[in-house]
Amino acid sequence: MQGKTNLEEKEIIYTTSNSYTTLNTMSNNTKNVWLVFHGMGYLSKYFLRYFKDLNPDENYIIAPQAPSKYYIQPKMHVGANWLTRDNTEVGMQNILNYLDAVLEAEQIPEDKNLIVFGYSQGVSIATRLVVKRQLQPCQLVLHSGGIPKELVAKDFDYLPEDTKIKLIYGTKDEYLDAERIEIERQRAKELFGNRLEVLPFDGKHVVNVNFINALV
Repeated sequence: MQGKTNLEEKEIIYTTSNSYTTLNTMSNNTKNVWLVFHGMGYLSKYFLRYFKDLNPDENYIIAPQAPSKYYIQPKMHVGANWLTRDNTEVGMQNILNYLDAVLEAEQIPEDKNLIVFGYSQGVSIATRLVVKRQLQPCQLVLHSGGIPKELVAKDFDYLPEDTKIKLIYGTKDEYLDAERIEIERQRAKELFGNRLEVLPFDGKHVVNVNFINALV
């Protein structure tokens, strides 16, 4: 007679490493420091191409790298993913630990304008980071992505009244139908109130470089 099988998922803690990529150089001339989060399927070093038209003397861009890399069919390009619905809370804590290390390494001066920018899946990381670490960006930019359901209006009450919140999306986004767009608009309005500016554009699920260049 066979014994009963016992499947048990266990958890360990270990030390790991991850990269991140920067564009331009921090100097006394730097006015804006961008913390930008790419979408699913990107690598940070390629995501930074959307920011290359910004004035390099005034803008320093930090692009963290999503930790889970995979091959994208059919050409087997390498992309990366931030989180999945499996064990999201633990995954986000690991990402926060990583982002803490990035911010510790960069030592962003307090006299710089901090812009936190999330694209697609990166919106969920950007908003959670801002709340969990009580960051005070002058702008929080949410581009073509969903705001995590667990976040509520009081989570953002600490932000100064003059903090600018931008919601950017393409009206032909293949991942956001009209109903989903309206849900996200209403949710953002509930969370951010009069600080919110909605910026739709005629396009699909793509990074809008014109809007990026117009943010500063």
